Amino acid sequence: MIYEMRVYRCLPGRLPALLKRFETVTLGKWDKYGIRQAGFWTTLVGESNQDLTYLLAWESLAEREQKWNAFQSDPEWIAARAESEREGAIVANITNSFLQPTSFSSVK
Repeated sequence: MIYEMRVYRCLPGRLPALLKRFETVTLGKWDKYGIRQAGFWTTLVGESNQDLTYLLAWESLAEREQKWNAFQSDPEWIAARAESEREGAIVANITNSFLQPTSFSSVK
């Protein structure tokens, strides 16, 4: 199992729009494609309180590539994302890392 950590840095004041998009659209699309989330967090104290951090669980990088590409090219997702940004862009930038649990990790 590998985990993908994604951090979305929102434009000022746009974090609520991103959270709404995940809750009402994105998670349903992920279910359609078998994308498994391992948790979501907003930043209470840190570099920016405009961040959304989440983890995705993958069996392999090949699984990630197949499922993520299918999700990203879904016409309904593309339309919903565009609609959510009708009042302006939401995300300033996205970073991601792929994490592998250590032998002593409580998460495998």
